Amino acid sequence: MNKIIDYLKAIINNTPEDWLKLTTHRLDIYNEDLAKTEFLERFEELYSDGNSDVKALSELPTSYDYIRLGHPLSTVLEWSIAKINELKADHIISFSSKTMPILAVLRKNLFDQKKTQILYVNDLPKNFDEAVVKSVYGYNFELKKIKSKNDIPDFEGSTILIGQGEQIGEVELNNQVDFYLNLYGDLGSIMIVNGDENKGYVSAIQHVRRRESIAMTPANCYAALKMLIGESVSDQSKDKYSENKKSVIASIKKITASNTDAILASSGLSMQYAIMMGLIDDAQQKHNGKAIKIIVPPNCYGGTNDQARRVAASLPNVSILDLPVDGDNDMVQSTDQVLQRVADEDAVPLIIAEIPTNPRVEVPNLEKLKEALSKKRQTPEGNEAVAPVFILDQTFCPNVQFLSEKGIFSDIQTISYVSGSKFPSGGKCTAGYCVANNKAADLMNEIEKHLQLCDNAATALQVEILAEQLPSMNQRIADAYKNTREFVNFIRTKLPDAKINFVSEELANDGFTPSVFSLDLPTKGNTDEEREEYKRALNLKLINMMIDEIPGESKYCVSYGQLKGCYWTIPATSTQGTTKEDDKDYIARISVSPNLDLEKHKEVFSKFVEQEF
Repeated sequence: MNKIIDYLKAIINNTPEDWLKLTTHRLDIYNEDLAKTEFLERFEELYSDGNSDVKALSELPTSYDYIRLGHPLSTVLEWSIAKINELKADHIISFSSKTMPILAVLRKNLFDQKKTQILYVNDLPKNFDEAVVKSVYGYNFELKKIKSKNDIPDFEGSTILIGQGEQIGEVELNNQVDFYLNLYGDLGSIMIVNGDENKGYVSAIQHVRRRESIAMTPANCYAALKMLIGESVSDQSKDKYSENKKSVIASIKKITASNTDAILASSGLSMQYAIMMGLIDDAQQKHNGKAIKIIVPPNCYGGTNDQARRVAASLPNVSILDLPVDGDNDMVQSTDQVLQRVADEDAVPLIIAEIPTNPRVEVPNLEKLKEALSKKRQTPEGNEAVAPVFILDQTFCPNVQFLSEKGIFSDIQTISYVSGSKFPSGGKCTAGYCVANNKAADLMNEIEKHLQLCDNAATALQVEILAEQLPSMNQRIADAYKNTREFVNFIRTKLPDAKINFVSEELANDGFTPSVFSLDLPTKGNTDEEREEYKRALNLKLINMMIDEIPGESKYCVSYGQLKGCYWTIPATSTQGTTKEDDKDYIARISVSPNLDLEKHKEVFSKFVEQEF
């Protein structure tokens, strides 16, 4: 015990800066198949050697993939609790939310057709609503208040025991309890999966953390580790929370021209989950008995795709319809066809789309899209079909004012959301936000209700970071676009046979100024398979050359909207991780910042072209 505490003290003093500040993984030190195990194996070696050197810690492979699923400090915190109590590290799972761990167990037991009892001594997580969790999420459970944590009734199924503010570190386990959930105020919660018979829950709980919530944040894990070794902690960002939140909401209102106050979530996917569950709740109230159709592009960002399908899989009255939008498919035509299909089934349409699309950076004809979305349709009985709610992911262009009173979608119920880890925070935090136009303003209460129920609101520090970064966002977007356009034009001149997906000058003049583009390099071979294999190898060769030649700026990373440098990735192996193989894009995606040595990037690209073509 003393050895662990002493080592943790050294770790806290020598924590690498990236561990506290990096929001998305570096693919150059990330092996997805090994993820946490590889990090912990190397970390254990350092622990055995008593090595807490900053350089040694910095060179550890990335733990997990994003802070949604986990990160070095959450892994160290979980390892510490496991080590102190002689448990398995993957059986300790930290959350920023105090509700989502409960929902994670309930979700698995729904599919396993297993009963659940939730026991608590003092209080349940704030805003936990038994009736809503049962009626909207479709989960079944028994809820009981008990006199003490030793007063565990017999039960045929899973038992969750909720504890409030207990000491971080040592735990007393009872074989009658399958899952211990300890709540730690503003820090979040820590779930302990008790016993080998429950090890099958570990990946299911982690997947909920990845797709519908986030891990305890780096800053809060750092505070939790300090508490574990007996140090006091204070959160100065709490003192200015109200002031910072007002500033953020005012900035978003100015940027989006929306009349509704923004809702702030712990991540883009936390925000999306609140939107989905809030709209499902609303649909059940307004259109009781009707089927709900979530319409989603099959090759959009993997998190969006996966989460939507996970929601549909959990609810018998909700299903997925594909919306082909990229390449040979036209978003407008696809939208018209799929909405007619929903009308023919007299169902409720919830349609999700990214504008511009990811990764091919395409913008549909917005006037025609507006027509397709606002078109009056009839059910087979001759009644007016339910109008769609348009859920717009505008992460790649958060400066476009879709939601203004005179905006393109002003006559359509539209909810817009943005991942805050991109331009809003410059990559400094994961917090996301959503706003609505006037037509959809009444839906915001349901979305807020489910964000609070899931305890997925942005933390005080996340709100502070947004307050600092949002005022400069539009200028950063403009500067980054300028660099991107120059780089794209250079590549077109240097390698005219390359296929580049980027917005046209005309679209840019209309306000679509993303700073990400995709690149399909010229290929060769006698068969489609040979040409595809050659192209994939060439993409990686280019990326590796950029990183090797410009290590201070070029990174193999999946972020966007960063404050400096140039990030490179292959969507099929990163952001499209859970997308069906046939819908993946094995192209290079390049994200350019407002601050980089563009001439050096041109120089290295020229060198690559001279070597390969």
